Parts: sequence; C-alpha cells; structure tokens
Amino acid sequence: MRIIIFSLLSCWFMGAALAQEIVDHNSMLMDHGGGHLMDMGGGMVMGQNLDTLPGGCDKIAATKEITVRAGHKYAEPFPGRMFAFDVQEYQFEPCTKLTINFINEDNIRHQWMMHGLPGYLYPKGMFHLEVTGPGKISGTLILPPGDKTYLVHCDLAQHMEKGMKGQLKVGKGSGDLPSIPGVTEFVIQDNYEDAIPEEIVATDTPAASAAEANQLVTNDSWISGIMVVGLAVGLLAATLLARKFKGMAAAEVVSYIVDLIKNIVGYIVALMSGLIKKVSSSKT
Repeated sequence: MRIIIFSLLSCWFMGAALAQEIVDHNSMLMDHGGGHLMDMGGGMVMGQNLDTLPGGCDKIAATKEITVRAGHKYAEPFPGRMFAFDVQEYQFEPCTKLTINFINEDNIRHQWMMHGLPGYLYPKGMFHLEVTGPGKISGTLILPPGDKTYLVHCDLAQHMEKGMKGQLKVGKGSGDLPSIPGVTEFVIQDNYEDAIPEEIVATDTPAASAAEANQLVTNDSWISGIMVVGLAVGLLAATLLARKFKGMAAAEVVSYIVDLIKNIVGYIVALMSGLIKKVSSSKT
C-alpha cells in the first residue's frame, strides 16, 4: 500500500513539475506611449487604443473580449501545417471595442497581428500582440466602421505560411481571404516537380509528349554508340601497341611513344600551316 501511495505521489509531483507555466506579461508591461507597451520578458503590445473612436464611429457599438491561443498543436487538424491559432475566423459588428487575450503555448515567439486598420489611428495600420515562450498578453482596439475582412497572422518568418493566420470580419466582411486553414483553400500548394529527374517526368507522367520521350531515347542511343566505337578503337590500338612493344625495354617504349607524339604534332602543325597558306593565297 505504501508503495502504491508513494508511486502516486511521485507521479503527481513529476506532473506538476513538468506542467507548462504560462507567464502573464500584463502586469509587467511598460508604457512607451502611442499605445506601445512592452517588457523585458518578451511581451509586446503595439497600436493599443482604449478610447479614441475611428472616423465614422459615433459611439462604441459593443464591448467584446476573446481569448486566442497559438501553438504547434493547433495545426494538427490541417495536414502540412506546422503552427496555427485555435480559431481561424472572427466576426464583430463595426465600432466594437475588442480586447484580445493572446496566449502562446509554444516555447518560441508568436504574434497576433491585424493589418489594414486606419493609419491615422493605428501606426502603420497595424495592431500587434507578441509573446516569447509560453505566456499571455492582452491588448485592446476599437474596430473601424464598414464591412471589411482583415488579415490576422503571425509575422515571424514562415509562421504564417505554415498555418498561423486567420481572418477577422467587421460587419458582413468583404469576402474571404485565401489560404486560411479550415476556411479557404490554399492558393499555393506544395510542388516537388523540380526535385524529380527530367527522365522520370518525361517517361512516367501523362503530360510528357512522345516526342520528348523519343528525344531521350535518341540521346541515350547516340551516347551508347560513341562509347561502343571508343571501346573498339581502344581495344584495337592496345592490341597493335602490345605487338609493337613486345620484347622492348621500358626506356625504349617511352622513347618510341615520345617520337610518335612528336611526329603526330608535327603532322598537325604542317597540315594547319598548309591550310593557312592556301586561305591566304586565295584571299590575295
């Protein structure tokens, strides 16, 4: 009985030690002005707007709060993706005051960024939440009026391409954005054609024409013919030289080969000189 109790306690303590700790960055943020908050622990808010109404909004239409989780495990429902948010689509009425509680569950940096906002109110038209490692951060903005679909994503290299993106519709929205996991189809699918040898593409795929396949066969036959002729000439030359060098010492063989090369070079030089003289005389 004691052993069982000890084992259960050990498992409980190990589980508690291995449990992921989510750091709350909201209590440690420093206000740098202009809606820019950050701390030294890797938390950041950019473009926060608590009370300034966008042009066209007479009042705050509604006050909403959502929690967005980001991590590798949320990409599991989407084959081929590596990162994702737990929700890929949001919809609110215009002029809503929206607070986002962003929770990063990975041991790397993730962001929740919203683009296309009015530049006079949000620097570079952007609202930005960021957390490095497991942690939580919150930020607030006031949505503009009108029907529009906004991109939300992680702007770190390849995180959006690997699945961490979504869309936020204000009002009826302005349509769906491409490549939103679980919402719209990917515009650019993975393509491995460049990694397949041309011979395989030409002979094994229906798109290859018969002319291309015949050209490959012709090229292979031509190379094979050259190789056969070269081997035949080499064997014949080796047989003749073996008879010529039979009974000769090594020094005599070397001397003979040197003289033979000299004679061949001299013959080529004389032939080229003759051709040059004929061309020169014909021009004259």
